[in-house]
Amino acid sequence: MSSALVSRALAAAALTAIVTLAMTAGLVGCASAPPMPPPAPLFHDELFAPPSAPVDPAAPLAISADMRRYVQERLPHPSMSRFDDRKRQLFNALYKEGELKLEYDAAVTRTAAQAFDARSGNCLALVLMTAAFAKELGLTVRYQLVIGDDAWDRAGDLFVSVGHVNLTLANKAPQFVGIAYSDGDTMTVDFLPPRDGRQQRVRGIGEDTVVAMYLNNRAVEALAAGERTDAYWYAREAVRTDPELLAAYITLGVVYRNTGHAELAEAALRRVGEREPDNTKALSNRILVLRDLGRQEEASALARRLDQLEPHPPYSYFLQGMAALRERRVDDARRLFEKEVERAPYQHEFQFWLAVTLLQQNRAAEAAAHLEQAMRNATTRRDHDLYAAKLDRLKALTSSH
Repeated sequence: MSSALVSRALAAAALTAIVTLAMTAGLVGCASAPPMPPPAPLFHDELFAPPSAPVDPAAPLAISADMRRYVQERLPHPSMSRFDDRKRQLFNALYKEGELKLEYDAAVTRTAAQAFDARSGNCLALVLMTAAFAKELGLTVRYQLVIGDDAWDRAGDLFVSVGHVNLTLANKAPQFVGIAYSDGDTMTVDFLPPRDGRQQRVRGIGEDTVVAMYLNNRAVEALAAGERTDAYWYAREAVRTDPELLAAYITLGVVYRNTGHAELAEAALRRVGEREPDNTKALSNRILVLRDLGRQEEASALARRLDQLEPHPPYSYFLQGMAALRERRVDDARRLFEKEVERAPYQHEFQFWLAVTLLQQNRAAEAAAHLEQAMRNATTRRDHDLYAAKLDRLKALTSSH
């Protein structure tokens, strides 16, 4: 997955920031667009201490000694059978009982080696690990951005737009089969298969873009954890690695705003606006920066434009629902949470809070159904276990009555 940070008044009383993680459709500039200007003038290293650990763009795809040992011991060269090739060997290792048995966990974006050690990761980390193994096996790797499959999540006060990347170990148009695509010499591995069963629309992206997505994700995660210095260095390296990755400029702008450098934030966000004037994530953040700078007329003009482009931004119904719940307007809260669930049924937080309101209305069976959906949609082991515990408790309470 990939992320983008966004700042915006998403509800009447909420000013927040929006970030984009690695896989949003607007991450890569159109092929016909002129190249972005050199990014160096946007960097201000003198304002930040050194990072807590070196930021190495080679690390995401580096294969470790343990990974090489795994290849040598568990993935020996196959027989000549056409059903027993290197791609299928790798796929079986990823999913077969007794082999790697990977687990999806979006808590942090890991490098290939870290995902291997943990046997888990978000979709970008698992793509990196698969690509590293594939290269070690001599396979050709192609990365793909899935169009129109981005979703939203929260990280503290940050709202995060999350996109989706997969990889293909061939060059032919793939067909979806179970958890992988396969067509002759082609196999596309996707750690988040299409939710509606339809074949995905994809766009090929380069390896530099995938590495920049990793760096941008790490910047977003560092910022959410309050590690602003590390966030700067990761965002800086993301922009440097792929100057066409617009999400990285947005993240850099949010980092500057969060460290009290509004003028620098405006410059970074303006770069995105010059390439994509209707980029709502950049607009959302730029409005807040212009307000910080006292440029109210410009901010208001952009706010009017943003309202036209996105009259009901992500999380707007949710934030209104939370406000209604605090004011004990449970019916209003339920209706607002239902609106968010209708347009984003895979967002676990929406399902959970809808369950909370239904439970307050003594609709325990419906609450349990939405709580179960929240558990299935959880993107981290921690959230999954939390929802599972609440569901068990709810079932125990209802069975005792």
